[in-house]
Amino acid sequence: MAHPRKTAFYLDFYTPEELVEENAFLSAKPDRSFPPNFPESRHLLPEPVWERHESAIDCYWKVWDLAFRNLKQVSHGNGFIAPYIDTAFNDCIFMWDTAFILMFARYGRRAFDFQRTLDNFYAKQHMDGFISREIQEWDGRDRFHRFDPMSTGPNVLPWCEWEYYLNFGDKARLGKVFAPLLAYYHWTRKNRSWPDGSYWTTGFGCGMDNQPRVPEGVSRELEHAFMSWIDATAQAVFAAKTLVRMAQALGRSAEVGDLRREAKGLTDYINRNMWRDVSSFYGDTLRDGRMSSVKTIGAYWTLLAGVVPPSRLNAFVRHLENKREFNRPHRAPTLSADHPDYNPKGGYWRGAVWPPTNYMLLRGLTGAGCDDLAAAIARNHHDNVVRVFEKTKTVWENYAPESAAPGSPAKDQFVGWGGVGPVAVFLEYVLGLRPDVPAGKLIWDVRLTEAHGVKRYPFGPRGTLDLYATRRKNPSDEPRLDVKSNMPLTLEMRWAGKTRRMTVSPK
Repeated sequence: MAHPRKTAFYLDFYTPEELVEENAFLSAKPDRSFPPNFPESRHLLPEPVWERHESAIDCYWKVWDLAFRNLKQVSHGNGFIAPYIDTAFNDCIFMWDTAFILMFARYGRRAFDFQRTLDNFYAKQHMDGFISREIQEWDGRDRFHRFDPMSTGPNVLPWCEWEYYLNFGDKARLGKVFAPLLAYYHWTRKNRSWPDGSYWTTGFGCGMDNQPRVPEGVSRELEHAFMSWIDATAQAVFAAKTLVRMAQALGRSAEVGDLRREAKGLTDYINRNMWRDVSSFYGDTLRDGRMSSVKTIGAYWTLLAGVVPPSRLNAFVRHLENKREFNRPHRAPTLSADHPDYNPKGGYWRGAVWPPTNYMLLRGLTGAGCDDLAAAIARNHHDNVVRVFEKTKTVWENYAPESAAPGSPAKDQFVGWGGVGPVAVFLEYVLGLRPDVPAGKLIWDVRLTEAHGVKRYPFGPRGTLDLYATRRKNPSDEPRLDVKSNMPLTLEMRWAGKTRRMTVSPK
């Protein structure tokens, strides 16, 4: 691997992006308040209940303890504008790590506004729309020059902000982040796409550092190899569609017609050029036009982006149930187990099970209507994370695919995105709660037969729910729910392939 060196002075030219002029974060005054600690915040956090599963509950609270230990105050030297949760990896905040940290940390909004961690990225946006994927915590400078092939990505910030909106319905924040997100999207299109419209990245840029995706003699971490990357291209579709949804909610649809066209064009491109009939799988396109045979978990960004046609869906998701590929003892490894480079101990991104890619996979399956498979993978992942917690008393950066063990290598005490499984996957897939506050709806997909629920579940800016399902003998039995709320909402209860909608009135 190449080693960085300090650069000499250079001229740094920009083509300004008009949307950056709307970025209010650039001129915001820093909030130098001290973040709270865990003991004083615990009573404000959602409190899960699950009969006879004390380890899962202990693991849940361990995550929050670690999360609050990693809160940091704005320093005078870094130019940040909001207290934030540290990535827990090195001396930088990371774009894609932070986005996934917030996928679980948003549930702690009543105790601390974790979402404002992203404000520090927006406050460092360049005049051409660029945002670095790593920003140094001691001086607030970008870790990479913006034209470095690995300087930014993946483009998951719109997704993170949209999920927060679904939880809290905060249209004011949505309106504030829209311009910097759209400006960043424009930058990636100008600087990360090929003439045919497809997108490229690198191992570091896509986040999956050492996957065997590029040809021999090319750096897995540093070079794009003139490939069209399946994850980066699908992420562009997903980001475009998400920004279109934001624009519709904000009454700015006229500004994103080009994104609609690009999403459609890229969907057609992916299905025409990045699908292999012989393997029924999506993959990277190599420089000479051939398609890669590497089956990476990154291909499943296509599910989340909604580009998989119904005629291909079953064959594509079937790989997740194949025990020779992605259905390993701990689901789902980031590299198919039938690849020669697959590492049964993890090997970082050569087989390890990672919280961010598993969460992406689950949400993609949910969006495609594969609810049973999503629930099975989620339960398997959560059970394995809890088993490792029972052995080690902590959570990890990634996990081994062949046993209930940490990945090799993997950082411990990792919150960080290590909190995704014990909190977000637990609440959304094991307990089955998925909110849509703008629509005034909460889905409760009841699959457990043990008594379970959540106290102080946050729903919108002021809504608080106490949710409890009593024990059942069989999964087919209709659940009996006790729901207390301080606001009206529609509860959509799902069980055993059935659905019942009920109106919940304030109590």
